[in-house]
Amino acid sequence: MKRMIALAAAMELATAAYAAQKLGEVPGERAPEIVYAKICGYCHGRNVGPIILGRQLPVETIKDIARHGRNGMPAFRPTEVTPDEMDALAQWISASKANEKEHGK
Repeated sequence: MKRMIALAAAMELATAAYAAQKLGEVPGERAPEIVYAKICGYCHGRNVGPIILGRQLPVETIKDIARHGRNGMPAFRPTEVTPDEMDALAQWISASKANEKEHGK
């Protein structure tokens, strides 16, 4: 019985990994540019949230606000943005140059 449960769990994980690869991403391994485009860029630079690229915001501030939310910004759980992704994303945003295609505050 334990083997069947283990096999079913392994198959479920393999199916999820295959689906993620078909979408061009592997959980926990998304590049910061992809995370920004899919999660942050939905609001930031589109007249919803403030422009954050090119502002050299402190890495720890970015991580804190993204994890805990602030004002109208939701918090992003580790199941949505892994700790490794969050670290890379915050460093990328902090070091980024302004994107002239973004607009807003």
